[in-house]
Amino acid sequence: MRASLIPYPGTVGSPAESIAVELRREGDRLWLTYRVRGDTGRIRPATPGEAVRTDELWRHTCFEAFISTDDGYREFNFATTGQWASYSFSGYRQDMAPAPEEAELTSHQSGGDDLDLGFVVDLPASADRLALSAVIEDVDGGLSYWALVHPSSKPDFHNARSFTLALPASEPTRDARP
Repeated sequence: MRASLIPYPGTVGSPAESIAVELRREGDRLWLTYRVRGDTGRIRPATPGEAVRTDELWRHTCFEAFISTDDGYREFNFATTGQWASYSFSGYRQDMAPAPEEAELTSHQSGGDDLDLGFVVDLPASADRLALSAVIEDVDGGLSYWALVHPSSKPDFHNARSFTLALPASEPTRDARP
């Protein structure tokens, strides 16, 4: 499955010209590959760090997935360094807490005008719909906001109307034998 993100209306000067996301589900795991095209040399790289759970990644270049669940929703954040975060919410920005689900950087390729980042996340048991987004920071500190849709008068990736994508059906695992 493939989805395209669009910049928040009125965005100018972003080093990203387009962002597409490839999605694949295998059982209780979701594989995401974010493909950024544009002047990627102008994207400020994330501060180097260990590929561990890290808060406040959204303040800089960050790729995100929001997943609705029976008990609210989950937010996943991914940095180009492999740092990640996962949070659970009971409702719109309510009861934020670290989520038990984890994430992992699976690939990172950059060159020319391309930046490709792959991540895999553990899906919550009642995962349903998705909202995908990205924050792109340029080398001068400017931020642009990208999402499947922008239903608010300001960038707001938590808005329930952003959860527009159905979770893909599960594919057989790659190492499964017939």
